[in-house]
Amino acid sequence: QNSRIISTISCVFIYLHSLSAGSFYLHSGSVVRKSETIIQANMKVELLPALADNYMYLLIDNETKEAAIVDPVEPQKVVEAVKKHGVKLTTVLTTHHHWDHAGGNEELVMKVPDLQVYGGDDRIRALTCRATHKKTFKVGSLNVRCLFTPCHTSGHICYFVTKENSSEVPAVFTGDTLFVAGCGKFFEGSGEEMYRALIDILGSLPPETRVYCGHEYTINNLKFARHVEPNNAAIKQKLAWAKEHYGLGKPTIPSTIGEEFSYNPFMRVREMSVQEHVGMKDAISTMDAIRKEKDQFQVPKD
Repeated sequence: QNSRIISTISCVFIYLHSLSAGSFYLHSGSVVRKSETIIQANMKVELLPALADNYMYLLIDNETKEAAIVDPVEPQKVVEAVKKHGVKLTTVLTTHHHWDHAGGNEELVMKVPDLQVYGGDDRIRALTCRATHKKTFKVGSLNVRCLFTPCHTSGHICYFVTKENSSEVPAVFTGDTLFVAGCGKFFEGSGEEMYRALIDILGSLPPETRVYCGHEYTINNLKFARHVEPNNAAIKQKLAWAKEHYGLGKPTIPSTIGEEFSYNPFMRVREMSVQEHVGMKDAISTMDAIRKEKDQFQVPKD
């Protein structure tokens, strides 16, 4: 019981620390974040805004009407979305143990019986299935592959979703490892681990893979990316697009793996322009250096 209390306190501290460090976008009072559904032939993904800037994702297999929910921090919203779509929720995909991602697990399993709760960390509440690197399972007819990406937390898992014998665009749910134009803080890991997570693991997925990340941090991330590479046209174009989309209350998610390589400084650590910005000559030292710089970055208003 004491260890659970300590874990909860530490998760809340980390969440509040991330807010005070300027890593989240200060939402205008006039902007209401809207849900959005990405419809493909074999799957649907509904983006469900939660808390100040989180996203939960309802993943639906069109063939069987089975569904999974990623990081259900607001369980009642999940139950309402499941009812709206008329699907059977069978699975919880937990990316990591922090309260703003796993904090709703216990309430959800009480609301919806017989859920399988996946995650890669014993600190995750209501865990029933331990996820390990390359472990596979199904949600209806969809294939889910676990990708172990420690650094933000030591047990972080991303979930890569495909359909067999299909040309359907895959999806990856990246939690707080990969954001649009950014990455998570190195709370329990190193630059070397984040390099492996972003470049070797996520970076090896098909470039068209849609990236569904844990937070709406896109605008601030792109402002930092612009600071690192002021002459990068892809960054300028994406920032203008993100400002327009966000101003309409629309998510700036998903991106794709291919796009991330064009404007995300943490996925561009092998580029000379990024290395020169921090005065480094190798990718891993560059990863550490730009993370330290991002942690102290004062976000400009424009």
